[in-house]
Amino acid sequence: MRGPTAPKDPESRKPFFYIMREKEIFGAPQPDGRGIQFIYEDSGRLLSSARIAGNVTDEEEISLMKSTEGFRRLVHSIGVSVVADDPTKEVVFAFQMYGNKDPLGGGTTIKKTLRTDGAEVRIVLEQQEWSADDKEPGQIRFEFPEAKTQASASVRFYLNDGFEAPETAEDEAIDYDCAAYREMTARSLMQLGDTARLLKAIEKAERGEDVTLAYIGGSITQGAGAIPINSESYAYKSYQRFAGKFGKGDNVHFVKAGVGGTPSELGMIRFERDVLRDGEITPDIVVVEFAVNDEGDETKGNCYESLVRKILMLPNAPAVVLLFAVFADDWNLQERLGVVGERYDLPMVSVLNAVTPQFRLKAGEGRVLSKNQFFYDMFHPTNAGHTIMADCLMYCFEKAKEQGGSAEPANKKLPAPVIGADFEKVRLLDKKDMPKDVVVKPGSFLFVDDKLQCVEMNEDLTGTPQFPHNWMYDGKRVKQGGDFTLEITCRALLLIFKDSGELDAGRADVFVDGEKKLTADPHINGWIHCNPVILVQEQEAGWHRVSIRMAEGEEEKTFTILGFAYVS
Repeated sequence: MRGPTAPKDPESRKPFFYIMREKEIFGAPQPDGRGIQFIYEDSGRLLSSARIAGNVTDEEEISLMKSTEGFRRLVHSIGVSVVADDPTKEVVFAFQMYGNKDPLGGGTTIKKTLRTDGAEVRIVLEQQEWSADDKEPGQIRFEFPEAKTQASASVRFYLNDGFEAPETAEDEAIDYDCAAYREMTARSLMQLGDTARLLKAIEKAERGEDVTLAYIGGSITQGAGAIPINSESYAYKSYQRFAGKFGKGDNVHFVKAGVGGTPSELGMIRFERDVLRDGEITPDIVVVEFAVNDEGDETKGNCYESLVRKILMLPNAPAVVLLFAVFADDWNLQERLGVVGERYDLPMVSVLNAVTPQFRLKAGEGRVLSKNQFFYDMFHPTNAGHTIMADCLMYCFEKAKEQGGSAEPANKKLPAPVIGADFEKVRLLDKKDMPKDVVVKPGSFLFVDDKLQCVEMNEDLTGTPQFPHNWMYDGKRVKQGGDFTLEITCRALLLIFKDSGELDAGRADVFVDGEKKLTADPHINGWIHCNPVILVQEQEAGWHRVSIRMAEGEEEKTFTILGFAYVS
């Protein structure tokens, strides 16, 4: 009698769950000519990916993925497959662990080269050499030899003995023409508000006059999760829909000014530079999207309302549409910020209201799409998600047209603020924009930092550096000491400094009128990022002296003052 035959591939019998399932990827251009898709997995993002793409509910398994040690206990091997139009192309899959002492350079990086033919390649973890500095799973990269390569990828974790995986949930194709889809997008309209400004822009477009749609917000407005980011973002898609519906020829124009990880506290400072382009652009419609970025806003809505008022007070009276995006945990700040739209009777569009009710349904029960189909990661939409956001905005535009009414906005004074408007006249201050009555002595902050956060503006794929006219301290190059000092008369003042995950980034002490205000720490966010903080907020303008010096023991490191913002 023969015994049982061993399986040819015992690993294939191991339970598994997805963290990426047929997600679009795109080789964003790099300085060396390669194309790389970065997918960040730190700060709970890997856990969310397991829940959304893998249907994982076991909290022990979720918790193990918080650290490299736990990840290795849970995962036996990683299965990766990539599909592109040309199956002979190669791509490098990299899974990087972040380190304890050296966050970006101290951890293990698992690498494997595979073809883009859809065949799964398995990476066994016990065959890797692991760093003693490993802290947590940090990021996934798909590295293409050539930029602008587009593909789709799946990544799944095969589990060690003793762990189980849930069944893989099958997603149905999204029917964009069905009644349930139309009902979903209709739910997004929180309030149509006073449509006069919107109608004015729509009728200009219909007459063939030039009309500009502008979008300001965080990473979702930048286009994160959209593949490719320049043509699949909700901003670009809604602009294209508006142009196709109301425009004549090429008379509708597009301005995209989203910066990842930034709140309205920075948006109100960037508005003149990134939307108005220092007076070159006159927007007719401005979409404001900060409802998932403003949790850390020090003012709890004062900056947001200040930005809205700043736009409403422009001489050409543009329309303002408030857009409330959503995170994968069904959260946003529309309850806090929606009162601003109510106060000024603005159109408000909630993606949360549109999609979250149907997420609770199962396939076959009227669900339009799953969370896996809507979210690229815990923060950002997929191409399908961006399409839905664009359709929600377009529903608002069409309803404004359908309702009709006067297209001449009432030239009335704005009502009193509901939260606050301390910053509605805020202005940027850096090496390029320096008022005559402001005195700056750079001291030892003599250099210019060119390693900055870069974002894809408008239709560009190339990143635009943020705050290039900066003051940088470099402890390895500085030959003369002295604090950076700023003397200014103002009633509000903000410092913008650079966050970084680099080991050589140091902390700086900030003093206002001789008293220590804060220690600016570039490692709190852990990546290259623009960080605004309020130094002065008063009712009356007064003279102030700001001084900045490296914190004790940090003198050999670097620190970058990106700029300041002030209200006279």
